[in-house]
Amino acid sequence: MQPAMMMFSSKYWARRGLSLDSAMFDQQHLQEQTEKHVNLVHIESRRSKRRPSEVEIYADCSCSRREFGELVQHLKQHISIISLDPPEQIWLEEEELDGVPWFPRKISELDQCSHRVLMYGSELDADHPGFKDTVYRQRRKYFVEVAMNYKFGQPIPRVEYSSDEVKTWGVVFRELTKLYPTHACREYLKNLPLLTKHCGYREDNIPQLEDVSLFLRERSGFTVRPVAGYLSPRDFLAGLAYRVFNCTQYVRHSKDPLYTPEPDTCHELLGHVPLLADPKFAQFSQEIGLASLGASDEDVQKLATCYFFTIEFGLCKQDGQLRAYGAGLLSSIGELKHALSDKAAVKPFDPRTTCFQECLITTFQDVYFVSESFEEAKEKMREFAKTIQRPFSVYYNPYTQSVDLLKDTRSIENVVNDLRSDLNTVCDALGKMNRYLGI
Repeated sequence: MQPAMMMFSSKYWARRGLSLDSAMFDQQHLQEQTEKHVNLVHIESRRSKRRPSEVEIYADCSCSRREFGELVQHLKQHISIISLDPPEQIWLEEEELDGVPWFPRKISELDQCSHRVLMYGSELDADHPGFKDTVYRQRRKYFVEVAMNYKFGQPIPRVEYSSDEVKTWGVVFRELTKLYPTHACREYLKNLPLLTKHCGYREDNIPQLEDVSLFLRERSGFTVRPVAGYLSPRDFLAGLAYRVFNCTQYVRHSKDPLYTPEPDTCHELLGHVPLLADPKFAQFSQEIGLASLGASDEDVQKLATCYFFTIEFGLCKQDGQLRAYGAGLLSSIGELKHALSDKAAVKPFDPRTTCFQECLITTFQDVYFVSESFEEAKEKMREFAKTIQRPFSVYYNPYTQSVDLLKDTRSIENVVNDLRSDLNTVCDALGKMNRYLGI
């Protein structure tokens, strides 16, 4: 059989072949290791060519050298390891990242993050509105298949939505658009008509993710990609670092169109997308994602909480009035009304304290946080990001869509050279303004 390829991501990148066989093999053995930062990227099995009674397992994982050793020892206790080939390590790239959780270094590696769904997908909880609806559950399995088969660089498959799904979308769209003029921030109100024009945002039509992604790329450099369900905070924020938004394609159950226990395409397209088209908001989102790369679990949770109370449930001040910019508010009729009423508790956004606030999923939030502007929120998050303990900083390279580690003078010098070129362009423009316009 072809040996399994395992890629490592701490101090060194290496490849190892791992061939396993066992008639009693259970995926749980590898699944247990994913809880210890061994990321299971792909697994498959086939009948052994050596012995018909045996099963060969192909596993593709990413982990550190230490974690790989622990994985091998764990597997030896349950199954027979046929080969570890090649026996020697082949070093591909030296990186001093011992003890740092794996994170994608280039945009194509988001395939590994976006396929690790924690909950929902096709498996619905008993209290989900569609739990007892077999037709709806089968429909969800279709959307899971579309998302799990998607790879970076591919066009997003177009979905033919049912009349029931379009009707549910229409109810949500109609009721929310009544509130937006008095409740949504001006950036949102500016972009929604553009989405109507270019992406088919209408009461009788559910926009296609491919059209939305192309629109966002031209406006702010963001793109979307389909996802099957909830991701971990680390995996979701990693996408933002590359200006990629993981977006669901399924529609909430028609039983209760004004409520959903999970993010659906109504939430994504009406709540998130209009603001992702705003360059300042896009940069704010990306900087939260960049701060999460390689951070500890504790720091990632703090960043995720700040994300929750800004990008999901944030408020801002405009023309002396409170306005919503959080997607959780802009896609929820009841909570949008509540958050801007005198019944809601509102505090100034401060990442140092906001990061400890409890995030509520099934009820309205106990408190909402307000910023003077996206710029103010971004500057506060930049200062907060400096408190995150990492032995390096990261720099996003938009030309290669990859992340450079700034951990020594040489890597910093490369970034400075890029910035110097940009500054020369700015200085040239200022000189021409002075020469030709007298400014």
